[in-house]
Amino acid sequence: MQDPLAVVFLAWLLHGPVSASAGAISRESEQKNLFAERSCCGRQSYFLHVGHDVSGSPVSVDVGKCSSNCLSQRISSHHPGLLGLSRHSSMLDFLKTKKLQVRRPDSPLWAGAERSCSPGSCCEPTRVHVEQLLLFEGVREVEVIEGCQCSTCPEECLRLPALKTFFPDSPWEVTVDVGKCSDPAYSADGLSCLPTKFNTALVKNPSGREVVRTLENCEMKEKCYRVSQVEYYYEIVHNSAGHREERLKEIDVGRCLGSCSAGDPCLLRESQGGEKCLVRGEATSGRCAPRRYDVHTFRSRRDRVRTILAIRQCKCRG
Repeated sequence: MQDPLAVVFLAWLLHGPVSASAGAISRESEQKNLFAERSCCGRQSYFLHVGHDVSGSPVSVDVGKCSSNCLSQRISSHHPGLLGLSRHSSMLDFLKTKKLQVRRPDSPLWAGAERSCSPGSCCEPTRVHVEQLLLFEGVREVEVIEGCQCSTCPEECLRLPALKTFFPDSPWEVTVDVGKCSDPAYSADGLSCLPTKFNTALVKNPSGREVVRTLENCEMKEKCYRVSQVEYYYEIVHNSAGHREERLKEIDVGRCLGSCSAGDPCLLRESQGGEKCLVRGEATSGRCAPRRYDVHTFRSRRDRVRTILAIRQCKCRG
């Protein structure tokens, strides 16, 4: 007697998703084969829970994601990997021998899976729009991917264009190139391509204007790094004749950017110094914070001594 679960699993391999009821298996005609429907480089639905609306009901938004894998051929009963069924004494024995093959990406069942984009290119969003949602917790902005396509992935650290649309489907709709950093496949000495210089753009909105930060430059940096941020102050000085003068003082106070991870997420290894992790915990996040400062002291308009601390170096802290 064949195992009903084994029969269901084999039917899924041969024909796609099925439903079982009262010991009988019937294919859902309205549901298509997921492998055949997967696009090579396209947008897939990805729902994100963003909070609750004013009535208290949960709100989820399809922000989308880009999928870069596809199957060049449909999995069917003609696949050579399924022709060995007659050599096994039962359906259950057959499924046991195929269990590992189904799990491994290099299995014959996955032989048709190929990269959808050519070497040197990646499946990335073509355009993103920003949705403003009025939630119980307040207004929240969510970025939604509209479409995907194969784009060049340079091996150097470069600033790449990234189009973002604000206030879609409204009289204030505007698209801004906010920019993004490339993601080189190889980075030496643990460095990453990260943003180092920013600018701003003004966009109109129902309340007037809104400031949008845009990216100007990217450089290879450590994950926790310092970027320049210039601030201006009025400084009172006395010239050689003893007269009081007011000057504009420029100070690069800097700021810390980047992400940090603290601690080893592996709680128990197979042996001391071994590579195999038996028990893995959740990785804790550190904070990219200032490590060293420079002190700038000057006399302000109010004839008071003012002290400004400028960040010289940043470091990860737990």
